[in-house]
Amino acid sequence: MLEVEGVEMEADSPEGLAVLRHGAAHVLAAAARHVFPGVKVTIGPAIEHGFYYDFDYTRAFTPEDLPALEAEMRQIIAADLPFERREVSRTEAAAIFREEGELYKLELLEAIGEGEKVSLYALGDFVDLCRGPHLASSGRISSFRLLSVAGSYWRGDEKNARLSRIYATAFWKEADLRNHLERLEEAKKRDHRKLGKELGLFEFHEDTAPGMVFWLPKGMLARSILEDFLKREHLRRGYQLVQGPQILRREVWVKSGHYDNYRENMYFTEIEGDGHAIKPMNCVGHMLIYGASQHSYRELPLRMAELGVVHRHEKSGVLHGLLRVRQFTQDDAHIFCAPEQLEDEILGVIRFIRDLFGLFGFEYTLAVGTRPAKSIGSDQAWQEATEALVKALERAGIPLLLNEGDGAFYGPKIDCQVTDSLGRKWQCSTVQCDFTLPERFDLVYVGRDGERRRPVMVHRAILGSLERFIGILIEHTGGKLPTWMAPVQARILSVGGAHEAYVQEKAAELTSMGFRVESDIRNEKLGYKVRQAQVDKIPYILVAGDKEAAGAGLSVRLGGGGDLGFRSLDEAAAIIRADCAEPFRRGGMSYSFS
Repeated sequence: MLEVEGVEMEADSPEGLAVLRHGAAHVLAAAARHVFPGVKVTIGPAIEHGFYYDFDYTRAFTPEDLPALEAEMRQIIAADLPFERREVSRTEAAAIFREEGELYKLELLEAIGEGEKVSLYALGDFVDLCRGPHLASSGRISSFRLLSVAGSYWRGDEKNARLSRIYATAFWKEADLRNHLERLEEAKKRDHRKLGKELGLFEFHEDTAPGMVFWLPKGMLARSILEDFLKREHLRRGYQLVQGPQILRREVWVKSGHYDNYRENMYFTEIEGDGHAIKPMNCVGHMLIYGASQHSYRELPLRMAELGVVHRHEKSGVLHGLLRVRQFTQDDAHIFCAPEQLEDEILGVIRFIRDLFGLFGFEYTLAVGTRPAKSIGSDQAWQEATEALVKALERAGIPLLLNEGDGAFYGPKIDCQVTDSLGRKWQCSTVQCDFTLPERFDLVYVGRDGERRRPVMVHRAILGSLERFIGILIEHTGGKLPTWMAPVQARILSVGGAHEAYVQEKAAELTSMGFRVESDIRNEKLGYKVRQAQVDKIPYILVAGDKEAAGAGLSVRLGGGGDLGFRSLDEAAAIIRADCAEPFRRGGMSYSFS
């Protein structure tokens, strides 16, 4: 148990680790002041798995600066300096930071009311503006590591000063730090940008199309297999496939509220002097499709699905491989239903989420995002929508988690975070409940009583962005995509030159059965070709030599290790087909393609 300024908490709880890491951030800032005289400090929060601090200096920090900073931090920790809290007026605090030339702290003080008290924490000769709480002294911090340096902007705005951000982490025990560093090293090996290039899946050309993906043949094949599966699965679950245009008039985005609430993320253009916007999402197109014809209660729920390409203006500093791009494809859908159908429809989406992430072996959590400060719609609509989401989670047997103020501007939502094989969490699915946009677009259906009724609209994406999901999946599997989705399911290797024709024959036979097969008949040693197939993450390595040719079969090896020995061609095909079907069988889903 840890006591922090009179409050007890578990040391290894998120709160306890946050206190440790925030204290380490103060130590880092104090060290930077000593090692780099004249440096300006900005903010240094604790974050998941670590902390960072942003600095303004006469030059950008580099990784070569980290050893000197770590050494100075260890001296501050060894000195066991107390964290001393004091409350002062805003005027007193401003005088202190003005004397020290800390312009960023002065700017932070401007957001505080003139008569209010502020808390300062002193650590030796370093004073920081901070709410706290903090540990008693720096000596409590021992197991830490500075990890990397990145660029950032003051308050995240590219128009402001460019800063140097130092990322770091800290733990109570050295063993926990060591385990975390090992996970980080494994994450570097699994980096989807590195593996995507090595495996020939995709590439980027930042000089000509920043934030846009160039899919290479193998990557496009894997993506197309995923898209085909998603289309079939949507049809099986009662969705209708539609497609809306990429560009719509500006007026429709004003009507939807996106222009007022989302335009900083949108791209605009003019066509014959008329303002248009490239769509950042698919909902407007689906509402226009719905509103173009009359509907009866008998048609509801009406589920429209689209693998829709959208464009969003992400700042260059946050672009990150497939995980943060400007052009991406959503497995998007909108459900138009009667109010009494809403809860069942949300429950159906929750089950869809369960099935798809189970298929890929992900664990996940669901949380309800409530009304944000910037929003549209009535209080009653928000209350009804939020209650429907909560009740659907209860019926699904999922514990209720709340993200206060994290809803969409038009309605509350359920967000899904998946946990990968390294314990990292990723935002994927979203289920948004909307009473407001059907009102704005005057969407109606004829009820049982013959009167015009207003439908409720559910916005939902399961995998989210296909680009982002594929990036997550690559890192989750270390590049070993599921056999059913792998662009190459098997590679046949010749033992020698005399076996080339036999390899080509068997490759053609497996291809005719619907498998994706490559041949390797290069004049190289078999061991070299096996290792290359493993590096290329091929699920099945099939060897053809004298013995195999004589028995009209192939020796089967698993790409991840393991030798299944000699098998007939039909037996080898059955093994691969069973591997493809297994994840579907576990989830009670149908598998109908190779």
